[in-house]
Amino acid sequence: MTYTSHYSVLKKECLDSLLEKHDKNGKWVFADLTFGGGGHTIALAQAFPNSIIYSTDQDPEALENGHNILKENGLEKRVTLIDTNFVFFPNWLEENAPHVKLDGVIADLGVSSHHFDKHERGFSFLGDAVLDMRMNTADSTIKTAREIVNLYSEKDLVDIFKNYGEEKLAKKIASRIVDYRKKAEIDTTKELENIIFHSYPPKQRHGRIHPATRVFQALRIEVNQELKVLEELIPRLLPVLSIGGRLNFISFHSLEDRIIKHSFKSLLKSDLPCQIITKKPILPTEKEISENSRSRSAKMRVLERVKDWPSKNKYKKDFI
Repeated sequence: MTYTSHYSVLKKECLDSLLEKHDKNGKWVFADLTFGGGGHTIALAQAFPNSIIYSTDQDPEALENGHNILKENGLEKRVTLIDTNFVFFPNWLEENAPHVKLDGVIADLGVSSHHFDKHERGFSFLGDAVLDMRMNTADSTIKTAREIVNLYSEKDLVDIFKNYGEEKLAKKIASRIVDYRKKAEIDTTKELENIIFHSYPPKQRHGRIHPATRVFQALRIEVNQELKVLEELIPRLLPVLSIGGRLNFISFHSLEDRIIKHSFKSLLKSDLPCQIITKKPILPTEKEISENSRSRSAKMRVLERVKDWPSKNKYKKDFI
């Protein structure tokens, strides 16, 4: 198994956020909730040579590759790689390290380059493969994208395309999918791409964004329940942060960013003092975008757990 190369988005900015609060030689505890190609985890281990790190991933290929990377870098004793969806990480921590508090968390959301570049995973319409899109291919209980497009009602497909893809032609695309599957099942990425492409008027088929982009995003989110687990995760991380510990969340589309923004604001009304560090999200530099075009839509928001509520906080009136 070859795990394709992965560019760690906003890596310097993540490290800067943590170095701002923590001495590089301290014995800190960090978590990288989206191990992927291991870029953020390795960077953390190198920047904080006395730290320990808990990293999670649910992708069997990422986990296999991850254990090899940790061995190559001599990090097996400092990094614990956990096979789980990150939403279950607080449970794992409670069961396996109940007294541990985290000094920093990184979560680089969405899909890694490996998922897009390895066409047989079914995430991309650039190659022809069975519609799968499961990040955790070992879990047969998860509905694949193929099952969704062939079994979901037209109304459910419309809702998914509108809510998760913000697709304006959701009704037309869903209708065409239902018509097509009356004759034959939709099995591959190219079959679905072709249906979506011809749902668009000819003049709109060759714009900057491919017509299939939004629907493929929506299906991926539905398959992996990405927004649901994100909403569940964020509130559960604040209690396991140390004082001065920070959450660094990187998103790649407006739906994720909106959840992070609103979840952080909601935490300002919780019982545990915290403050939002980023008034506006941190964006990648032009240099990073030139090196990795997939970085262009990235946004990072940071929240810190503090000892006492800040005296100057525009949300103060909401919780005092």
